[in-house]
Amino acid sequence: MNQLRLDPLTGRWAVVSTERANRPQAFAPRIAAIQADTTRPCPFCPGNEEPGAPTLEVRDDDGAWRLRVVPNLYPAFEGDAPFVVTNRGPVFTQATAGGIHEVFVLSPDHETPWASLDDDQTGVVMQAISDRIRDHASMPGLRYSQAIVNAGREAGASIEHPHGQLLGMSFVPRELVEEQAGFARFAGRCLLCTTVDAEESVGYRVVYADEKVLVICPFWRGSPYEMLVIPRAHGPHLHHAPTNDLLAVGRALKIALGRLRDTLGDVSYNLVFHSAPYRAPEPYHWHVHVVPKLTTVAGFELGTGVLINIINPEQAAAELRGPAGLAQTG
Repeated sequence: MNQLRLDPLTGRWAVVSTERANRPQAFAPRIAAIQADTTRPCPFCPGNEEPGAPTLEVRDDDGAWRLRVVPNLYPAFEGDAPFVVTNRGPVFTQATAGGIHEVFVLSPDHETPWASLDDDQTGVVMQAISDRIRDHASMPGLRYSQAIVNAGREAGASIEHPHGQLLGMSFVPRELVEEQAGFARFAGRCLLCTTVDAEESVGYRVVYADEKVLVICPFWRGSPYEMLVIPRAHGPHLHHAPTNDLLAVGRALKIALGRLRDTLGDVSYNLVFHSAPYRAPEPYHWHVHVVPKLTTVAGFELGTGVLINIINPEQAAAELRGPAGLAQTG
């Protein structure tokens, strides 16, 4: 039976319609090639660094870098111009796009995605994200930083070498505003703290759990095999999180992405790190969305903003847990 499920973070409805998974080619295969011209050297591999490009952060290990953060050569936001809105007519409103756009290279290894990093390296990546957001928060005029990882062409990657992006901007985007409103609407204590307790009490949608992190396929989400990584310790800001929590989230992401690869193969995905705007008060609880790119957003979704999930989250979580999870729910 099809269902509507309400996302308490954003107030949006999602449709769970498992019969649609029986359509031919329900899940799009990953396109093998990412870079159109593979004869050119990878700009993120050691020795191919852009001449003259300033390195914002380097993590050294016996003289060799382990992680690099560099300015994006094609930034979406740049400059220190203050956020100024201008009305140029009855329906023409524009604003300055000042800010900062950086790339963080996950490791020197061209063939090692997040799922294959060792635990120490995932911790290095998480700490670098935290450090860069903290630096952004000290810059006049910036209000919010968005960290992302796009893996695979379908997820928006243009370079194969595993990397992420960090964008500091002078406004708070709508998705964050809606999530903040979801926390404010929720009656009781923190929405995601309550989610952790509720999901563990039933267990159906838990993919992975340890003493610091819970990974679930959320009850309400509209994309197949989508996961939510929630640190157990409450806190609105990633860049204020204790080091041990950052390390635990990095490791949980590695495990979750490994389970995804084991279950579905080498699929494209997006990681979206959500942290409260720098100076935003409670309520909020930072977290990470894991969104596999398995289906296409079509006309209905574009026209209504309502996603259709063809695999219910309970089944997805059981598959991601492995054979023991399937037996438990069978």
